[in-house]
Amino acid sequence: MSYLCGTLHESHGADLFTKLFFKEGYHLIKEHQDAYGAELRTFLETGAKIEIVERDDGYIDYYEGIPYYFAPYEEWAEYEKEAIEYAFGRIIDVGCGAGRVALYLQNKGFFVIGIDNSSGAIRICKEHGIKNLRNIPFTKIDKSLGPIDSFVLFGNNFGLFGIYKRARWLLRRLKSISSKNAVIIAQATDPYKTEDPNHLAYHELNRKRGRMPGQLRIRIRHKKYIGSWFDYLFVSKKELEQIIEGTGWEIRKYIDSQNAVYIVVLKKKIIRNPERFIFKK
Repeated sequence: MSYLCGTLHESHGADLFTKLFFKEGYHLIKEHQDAYGAELRTFLETGAKIEIVERDDGYIDYYEGIPYYFAPYEEWAEYEKEAIEYAFGRIIDVGCGAGRVALYLQNKGFFVIGIDNSSGAIRICKEHGIKNLRNIPFTKIDKSLGPIDSFVLFGNNFGLFGIYKRARWLLRRLKSISSKNAVIIAQATDPYKTEDPNHLAYHELNRKRGRMPGQLRIRIRHKKYIGSWFDYLFVSKKELEQIIEGTGWEIRKYIDSQNAVYIVVLKKKIIRNPERFIFKK
């Protein structure tokens, strides 16, 4: 969804938008609203590859990228191939979609769990032989799936953190259910690498209503399916570093593309025992 598209404040969680949208992150997609699952099924049946996304300011865009949701490893971008090498151990593919990442990791011998809030996407993953799947939203991830060594969020899925406050809360939750050497491998988009007046105007609209400039409010449409609105977060590297501050994670590596997309590899922050450094007489 990178075709849809500051100052950071902790108070983002206090406005009405944030209060409502934080709660929305807990819900599964209802069957009649599963536009994402429906578009994946249509592609398999007809080859139609258009994805339509509507933003809450009325902007509508389309993307001929559905085939990439099914792409084998050989067709992945080079920065994705580099990033996936950091995955190890017990892995969760967050927002697994059609399952390209989970299937690759499974075939490499890893224990991988694919999670997605689209029941249609989960059914397609099952049909393609992915063994461990959960039809749950990102916010429902918990210790029943762990302990986890690697969280993979490809396909711009850093966006699934949604809003500033939820992102910090989720990062702390991921820390609590993961192993001591755990990593998060997340693909993100810098919203400021654009000159499109439609996107620049949206940044300004977001600032006026107390949201991060790259905090998208979008929904997917497909034929008669109209998806529910959800928040999808685009961040610069500076904003990302502000979000992770104090959550127990730190930057291990950035892997850049040739455009606004990049991948960040986060590792758990090592907290040394302060007693080791107490001087004793």
